[in-house]
Amino acid sequence: MEMGTNIGMEKIKQRRLQITFSSYRDMHVGDCVPFYFCPRSVMLYILSQKNHPEIDYKGGQEPIIHLVANFKRVIDWAGKNSKRWVFTDSNAGSHHFNDYNDTKYLSMIDWKAVHAKYWIDCREKKQAEFLIEDKLPWKLIESIGVYSKQYYNEVISLLSSQSHQPITRIKTDWYY
Repeated sequence: MEMGTNIGMEKIKQRRLQITFSSYRDMHVGDCVPFYFCPRSVMLYILSQKNHPEIDYKGGQEPIIHLVANFKRVIDWAGKNSKRWVFTDSNAGSHHFNDYNDTKYLSMIDWKAVHAKYWIDCREKKQAEFLIEDKLPWKLIESIGVYSKQYYNEVISLLSSQSHQPITRIKTDWYY
């Protein structure tokens, strides 16, 4: 898989460009960089099956890396750089989520669902998201999780010329 490969569902990406947040009526979900609060996302499962009719990418989960950032540090950076952020209690690509821009509401996330290994009964809640407006600087990525030694070596090679080199680990338990 090449860097920057499009792996999403086009209709969901288009929907995300239309949906706004209750916290910021002028900001669309698609204007943000999304992060899940956990590995083993529902989308990763779909990609691992290599057969979804609405996804052109059929390369599976193995080449996909997990970028990890510290929630508090990202919020601090956002505040200093006039970037808005929100988190949702469910899938921000649906029309059925609540969003918050104050950490005192983190308890509104169903953390049991977020961390569920078996999520068929809590699929939407597992997809709670943290979204940061526009972009996230590379320097805020603290670690990278990869599927195997092969992808570990590829990431290490790509990072070798970078001044910021997040800790990279093989995290097979983050995959299906």
